[in-house]
Amino acid sequence: MIKDRVRTDAYREAIMLHQKFIEGKVVMDVGCGTGILSVFCARAGAKRVYAVDASEIATQASEIVKANNLADKIIVIHGRVEDVDVEEKVDVIISEWMGYMLLYESMLPSVLFARDKWLKPGGLILPSHATLFMAPITNSDRYEGSVDFWCDVYGINMSALVPLAKKFASEEPSIEIVGGENVISWPFVVKHIDCYTFTVEEFKSITTTYKVSSMMLESCSNLSSDSSPLDIIQKKRRRASDSTVVLSTAPEDEPTHWHQTILYFPDPIGVTQDQIIEGSVTITPSEENPRCLNIHLECSTGGQNLVKDFAMR
Repeated sequence: MIKDRVRTDAYREAIMLHQKFIEGKVVMDVGCGTGILSVFCARAGAKRVYAVDASEIATQASEIVKANNLADKIIVIHGRVEDVDVEEKVDVIISEWMGYMLLYESMLPSVLFARDKWLKPGGLILPSHATLFMAPITNSDRYEGSVDFWCDVYGINMSALVPLAKKFASEEPSIEIVGGENVISWPFVVKHIDCYTFTVEEFKSITTTYKVSSMMLESCSNLSSDSSPLDIIQKKRRRASDSTVVLSTAPEDEPTHWHQTILYFPDPIGVTQDQIIEGSVTITPSEENPRCLNIHLECSTGGQNLVKDFAMR
């Protein structure tokens, strides 16, 4: 993640852009990892930074803080944010809580807990908002490589493996990079999250209906859930305004370690120009592990009705 310059530079830029809200203030870094965001905040003039992480990386974070002569400003706390004791309110909460498809292995509930317990009224949350988009895509190369490949393997007919190949290719969401040229419609908003008002209860089930129109004649075999509005991205790119920094994982933008999340159907779906693609998607945390996701996808187009359930483990 640290090598992901798109991600790390966006956070550093946002911190410096909001320096007047951080300088001389108390900051909480939820899920601090190596402590890199805490160091950025301390260097931006924060009076005190509480760097909280439940994993053993907190030990190394403490060493990094000392190595950078910031032990007087950054307090590393090893523990779940839900369990730790911090005896003062904070002015700023910062966290890199996003996961694949925004919500997989997400630490958002922990950020909301910290917000409700420690953030002062009028305090700052970085990032302040997040939006999950979806759009139909075409990816014939992937289908040919994972399914059609078995029809002729070094001159041997292995088509008996095609049903199994289809099953494995579409069984789970696939984390991979696709380009903007693969997207065949304008994206649709699945969920917009305002980190100041969003609740844990809302996180328990996110559902929406969608309706998009195909922009080209292609074979659409999958749906992408990370696309970003092309017109906004093309015009404004990462910087949305003088007071906003946008961290985008759109196919049109520079790739990030999040890539895109693809939900493949077992068989391609033929579409024509302006064909309507509609349905619904529901995302819920797994009962076994709340950081994992269950995804229920329904899609209707060209007289076909498809229903697929995915487990993102």
